[in-house]
Amino acid sequence: MNLTLNVWRQKNVADKGRFVTYKADDISPDMSFLEMLDVVNERLVKKGEDPIHFDHDCREGICGMCSLYINGRPHGPKRGITTCQLHMRSFHDGETITIEPWRAEAFPVIKDLATDRTAFDRIQEAGGFVSVNTGGIPDANEIPIPKVIADEAFNSATCIQCGACVAACKNASAALFVSAKISQLALLPQGQPERYRRVQAMVAQMDAEGFGSCTNTGACEIECPKGISLTNINRMRRDYFTAKFFKEEEIN
Repeated sequence: MNLTLNVWRQKNVADKGRFVTYKADDISPDMSFLEMLDVVNERLVKKGEDPIHFDHDCREGICGMCSLYINGRPHGPKRGITTCQLHMRSFHDGETITIEPWRAEAFPVIKDLATDRTAFDRIQEAGGFVSVNTGGIPDANEIPIPKVIADEAFNSATCIQCGACVAACKNASAALFVSAKISQLALLPQGQPERYRRVQAMVAQMDAEGFGSCTNTGACEIECPKGISLTNINRMRRDYFTAKFFKEEEIN
C-alpha cells in the first residue's frame, strides 16, 4: 500500500503546531497502525529528520496509551478497538490519512501526537479508591454480590483511561471516564462507606482540571474502545446530587 499521511507536528505546548505531509510507501496491509508509524519513523531517522512522537506501550489494547485521532475519529474508523489494534487493511491503497493528537485543554500536547493525560491520574487520586478496611481476600470474597451487579461493576472497571471519550466530545468532557471509575466502586459493598465523598471529590477534581460539561450526545460511548455505557454518567449524576443535597462532606 502507498499512503499519504497528514501528521500534526508540534514541538511543545507553546508551539503553534502544523500539519506535515509524509509518504508511507510499501506498507503491508497486515501491519498495525503503530507499526506503520514505526516504519515511517525509521525512514525519517535514516534521513536525519526528527521522528514523529506518539504514545504507545503494550500494543495489545490494554494500556490505553495509543491516543491518536485518525481521520476525525479517536482510534480510527473501527469501533471497539484501540489504535494499536487497528490494521492497515482498514484503509485503501492511495488513501490520505490525517493523524492528530487528542484535542482538549486538559490534555496539553507534549510533542507532536503525544499529550499529557495526567489529569486522569489526579482525578483517580482524588477519590477513585477504597481506603476502608474490607478484610483479606477470603473475607472480601465471602460478601455476596448479585451477578448482574458484579458484571456491571466489572464492565465499568474495563475503562483503560485512554481519553477517547474526551477526544470524541465536542466539549472535551471526561464524564464517561470519571463515571466509570466511580461506578466500579459504587456498585460494590466495599465502596459504600466512601460512596458520596468519592463522587464529590472526583467531580470537583474533574472540573478543576478544565474538562467540559457532558453534551449528552453519546459520542463518548460510541468511540470508547471498551464500550463503557452512558448509564455510568446517569449513576454519577444521581450520586452527585444525592451527595450535594443530603450527604455533603468536606473534601480537601
